[in-house]
Amino acid sequence: MKRVLIGALALVPVWAIAATVARAEEHTRWIHVRVVSKEAEGETVRVNVPVEFAEQVLPAIHSHELQDGKVKIHGNVEGVDFKQLYEAIRNTPDNEFVTVQQKDQNIRIAKENGFLTIRVHQTKDSEDVDIKVPMPVVSALLSSGSDELDIVAGLKALKSYGDTELVTVRDKDQTVHIWLDSKNTSE
Repeated sequence: MKRVLIGALALVPVWAIAATVARAEEHTRWIHVRVVSKEAEGETVRVNVPVEFAEQVLPAIHSHELQDGKVKIHGNVEGVDFKQLYEAIRNTPDNEFVTVQQKDQNIRIAKENGFLTIRVHQTKDSEDVDIKVPMPVVSALLSSGSDELDIVAGLKALKSYGDTELVTVRDKDQTVHIWLDSKNTSE
């Protein structure tokens, strides 16, 4: 009996370490990107990384628009203060801000249940884009400057959310899906 008790007591540190590792794994947030090609080759690409890993790696990448974990905003956005626009949206109740219905495409931008949602449906090209980003993450993305998105700050803000669908793009050639959860696989 005494040996069993001593053996059990000797295993307490092992149990404590195992429990700590299990708790850490439960709280690790994973960002997933899956691209599935609809072409004959049928290529599928899956990226599954802990959010903390992405936070550390992105500042080390210096390629085209991605510099130091930030992406430059290009296009016809000159004169638009995105931070001021965000503050106006943040301080407004849930609302459908923009709806464009055309013969070959529909666009909808809204604030719903604490998320900024953007939906684009193009009938001509059979293309759908669904984006759903928590408002605090939008704030973090816009935290560095008026002409760039701070991806690292956005990831840090995203860690506090549960399972979240972020982006889905479907067209005739491929499907792209980006989401966050606590699993280390995308299946």
